[in-house]
Amino acid sequence: MASPLSFDRDLSQVLFEENQGLRKVILNRPQQLNSLTLEMISQMKRALEEYEVDDTIKLIILKGQGKAFCAGGDVVRFVQLVSEGHWSLAARFYQKQLLLDYLIATYNKPLVVLMNGVVMGGGAGLSMNASFRVVTENTVFAMPEASIGHFPDVGASYFLSRLSGHFGEYLGLTGAKISGSEMLKCGLATHFVFSKDIKSLEAELSKTAHDDVSTIPSTLEKFIHKSNLEQDSAWTRLDIINKCFSKKSVEDILTSLETEVVRCGDKWMANAINSMKRASPTSLKICLKSIREGRSSTLEECLRRDYIVSRHMVRRTFNNDFFEGSRAMFFDKDKRPQWNPSRLENVGDEFVKKFFSDVDNDDDWDCLALPNRKIRKIKTSKL
Repeated sequence: MASPLSFDRDLSQVLFEENQGLRKVILNRPQQLNSLTLEMISQMKRALEEYEVDDTIKLIILKGQGKAFCAGGDVVRFVQLVSEGHWSLAARFYQKQLLLDYLIATYNKPLVVLMNGVVMGGGAGLSMNASFRVVTENTVFAMPEASIGHFPDVGASYFLSRLSGHFGEYLGLTGAKISGSEMLKCGLATHFVFSKDIKSLEAELSKTAHDDVSTIPSTLEKFIHKSNLEQDSAWTRLDIINKCFSKKSVEDILTSLETEVVRCGDKWMANAINSMKRASPTSLKICLKSIREGRSSTLEECLRRDYIVSRHMVRRTFNNDFFEGSRAMFFDKDKRPQWNPSRLENVGDEFVKKFFSDVDNDDDWDCLALPNRKIRKIKTSKL
């Protein structure tokens, strides 16, 4: 495996295309499902900052090359950085990732994200707070971080907590995959377009950027299609999801699910139970607390909280679950992580609170300093 410090092969990880009034930012690691590296994040942040102050640029399109938009951060590279002692680079990766997510959430020019494929983890951070979020029949969304001993971060406690009812808790705790149609229905996406029409949409947006950006919404409207949910879609079970995932604790949520699955035997419910039982107990409780606190928090507060919790996980302040989960999933690939604590009942509230408590700064992990920018409200679809 190549060293994470070998940058020469990574110069084209992000492609930048120019047209009159339009800039395209294209994630270009298709073989790795466009998973994010420090180089990619740095290039995108620098470019978007330049585009924002350039009066000749009216519109930005963000998309991925290949079959994915972005499957998240490159966990293998990140763990290698930490394991080899490159703490400053690991810290810089996470700081810049959150700063990039915040830049996109507060961007003062129209930004259209085309999510024609996998959207997970860090990919959600890039897209969920953008002004226009386009999905297709190929889109698959998930926040599976608890399965590797981490938690849904990159502002997820902000955008998941603002979904109807307790659908956000369902997505965060189970890591469940949902389709582009479901994303549109629950509000994670603003427009549904068939993948065959993406190129035509880009061409029309290019004309719009040259002529009048105020017509971007109407341009998108020309290509949208009413999406149909699958019969077994979890979104159609929102009532039962609200009943189960509104419970006070992770243990109560699991108990409620196990009671309901005996009664109705729904496959999605059995999958939710199995996913939660395989995940890190500590991560599940951190996830639930994070989303619950996110409901009454600003995006800035959510990002700062994400940074504090992640810093504890990466520094192994209280346990080693993130590295154990990464080992089991990405390195040894035995898919048998040994969590510590291994049972939900052994993860007490006071232990969970420790992850949310700030720590003394060191030379590498400075406080997350967010610039003073105006946050937009998250747009939802009309359908």
